Formats: sequence, structure tokens, C-alpha cells
Amino acid sequence: MSDTALPYAPPFRPHLAAVGIIGSLLVAAGVFLSGFVISEPAPYEVFMAGLIGLWAIIGLRISRGIAPLLVLIVLFNVGGMLSLTVLDDFSVGPMYIAVSLFLALSSVFFAAIIEAKPARLELIFRAWVASALITSLLGILGYFHAFPGAEAFTLYDRAKGAFQDPNVFGPFLVAPSLYLMHGLLAGRILGAPLKVIGVLILALGLFLSFSRAAWALYLFSVVALVFVMLLKERTGAFRLKILVLSLSAAAILILALIVALQFDKVADLFSSRTQLVQEYDGGHLGRFERHRIGFLMAMEKPFGIGPMVFSTIFPEDEHNIWLKSLTSYGWLGFACYLTLIIWTLLAGFKALLRDRPWQPFLMISLITLVGHTAIGFVIDTDHWRHFYLLLGIVWGCIALERRHNRQTASGRTPS
Repeated sequence: MSDTALPYAPPFRPHLAAVGIIGSLLVAAGVFLSGFVISEPAPYEVFMAGLIGLWAIIGLRISRGIAPLLVLIVLFNVGGMLSLTVLDDFSVGPMYIAVSLFLALSSVFFAAIIEAKPARLELIFRAWVASALITSLLGILGYFHAFPGAEAFTLYDRAKGAFQDPNVFGPFLVAPSLYLMHGLLAGRILGAPLKVIGVLILALGLFLSFSRAAWALYLFSVVALVFVMLLKERTGAFRLKILVLSLSAAAILILALIVALQFDKVADLFSSRTQLVQEYDGGHLGRFERHRIGFLMAMEKPFGIGPMVFSTIFPEDEHNIWLKSLTSYGWLGFACYLTLIIWTLLAGFKALLRDRPWQPFLMISLITLVGHTAIGFVIDTDHWRHFYLLLGIVWGCIALERRHNRQTASGRTPS
């Protein structure tokens, strides 16, 4: 008999495997529900609150790789709680911060379950694509009044799908679009037709949202995706394939845009929305003037002015996540949010080009998150469910990279 010890193989436990599968399917269901937020609280909140609570009881492990996310996101909301102390009216503020805290913790949840089982990334994105396709189709059909009551899926003659606001509906479609595009560029040709149809549906829904932020986010994200893939892939043949397919996709999208603009209703609204500065941007107490006055006012308010108070002083909300951090979460919230974004982007970029099984998901999520950080200068994102999903995916991948490096350094086979 050989003296060489065999590696220990843990016994197979069918019940644990079944629990893992059910848990992953429930996560996919939660992601799917994120595309249907017609009213608040949405089904997403109710479902995910129960799922996170159940997972926490069963055993949700927060590793050192995810701990910075947890600390910063909680401190960000502590700033929000402190801002409640300056309120005279408590009818809205506490609920706003409660939702903020729930969404923040959802990012930690997604990061933890991804680190525990990287295979969930594929399931998450497939659920996101399914949700995006359905809500996009609702927005498209609603825009063209394809059935009685279709106007429920539009707002101010703009498609909003199963969302309350076209400006959230449009950005929600970007990450699923990138997932399909990545499949087109890196996957097999056999599945290309279905992916092309999916890309066109999402692109049309996003276009009909007439959200300038969503348009800019989409354009930036697509270009960045192609650039990173060209940077990562070293073979000339693969780079040629990416270039040819990218140019073909661009030509199809341009053709689809031309067709859409043949409708007078579409053309008129498109002409209006493509003006760089709208009246509500540059007019008296417009978006940009509100930003200037708001930042000056926030410098004198360490605890902020409280959630939902800005719109009672000015004609509209902040429409700037950095200003929103100061007014609704105070100086502490702003400092934590700024630190979180910088930390996330730096750690994400550091791992971006490494050859890992989760690299495509990190690439798609990080690119989209960078775009969301940019459009945050003209829009509030602190209550966008998919923003926290993106944050969780990126941190889950960061934690996986940290574990991979630690196992490599110790001489073990990375999991």
C-alpha cells in the first residue's frame, strides 16, 4: 500500500446541493423582478428583503474582500440617518433612508453570494437580460399604443417600460445589452441571430426612453466594451472578428435609428431631446444653477438638509448624485460615497484584464458602473436598484480576485 495520502474529498450531500440550487434560482428571480418597479414598494423590495433575511439566518458569509464595501455603504447610510436629525417633518425622510439602507445592503448580499459561488454570475445576467427584454418590449409597445392601456408604460410620450421614470428605465437596459454584445463578439456564430434580436429590442427601448443620460451611457459603454476586448485579446484574427462584428452592429443600429425617425412623433421628440442644454438645464434655477447653489449651501450643513427637502426649496430634486450625497447624507455620506466609488473603480480596473472565468462579467459591470458614475453628475442614482446590483457584482469579482491571489501565493489550486 502506498504511503502517499490521498486528498480528502468531502462527502456529497444532496440536500445541501439542492439548497444551493434553490438559492441560486431565488437570486435569479430577485434580479428578474428588478425590471418591474411601477410602484413602491415594488415586488423586488419585498422579495429581496425576505431572501436576504433568510440567507442571513442560514449563513451569509462576509469575507475580508467584501468588508470595505459593507463598512463604507453602512457609513454612507449612517450619514443619512444623521441628516434626519435636522428635519422638522418626518413623514418622508425615515422611509427614504430605510430604502437606501436596504438597497445598500443588497449590494453586499450580491457580492457575498457571487464570491461564494461564481457560477451565479451567469444566472444573474441571464435573469437580467430576460427582465430587460420584457420591460423593453412593454416600453416599445406602450410608446406605439399597441394595445388598450399601453400608455401605462410611457411618461410624457417617452417609453418607461415597467418603471416609474424613463431616466431609470433606459440605463437599466445597458448592462444586459453589453452582455448580449459580448456574447456576439466572443461567442459562437450559431447563437448570433437571437442575440442580435435581443440587442435591437433593448436598443430600441432605450432609444424611445429619450433619456439623454441613457443615450450617453449606452454609447460610452458599447465603445468601452469593444476597446477593452480589443485590448485584452492579442490574436489578430480575433481582433479582426471584433472589429467586423462591431462595425456590422453599428450599421444595423444606425439603420434601425433611421427607420425609427421616419415616424414624425419620434423625429420631433428626438430633435427636442438632442439639444445639449434644455430650458430646465440652463434657465433660472435650472439644473446647473441649482447645482451651484446647492453645493454652496451644503458647505454650511455638515449633516445635510435631510432627504427630499431639496425639492421643497428649489423647483426640482438635486439631479446630481454628488450633491444628493451632501444634502441627504451629509458630509459623512459624501466622504464615504466618494471613497467607495474611487475604491471600487481602482480595484476593478486592477483586475480587469486578467484571465479569469469571471472576467467578462467584471468587464461588463465595471464599464457600466463607470458610465453610471459619469451620468451621476446630472441625475440621482442613490435609489436605482440596478446600480447596487452592479456594485455588488464588481465587489464580488474583486473578492474572487483577492481569493485567487491568496490561494496562488499559498501554493494551492485557485478555486
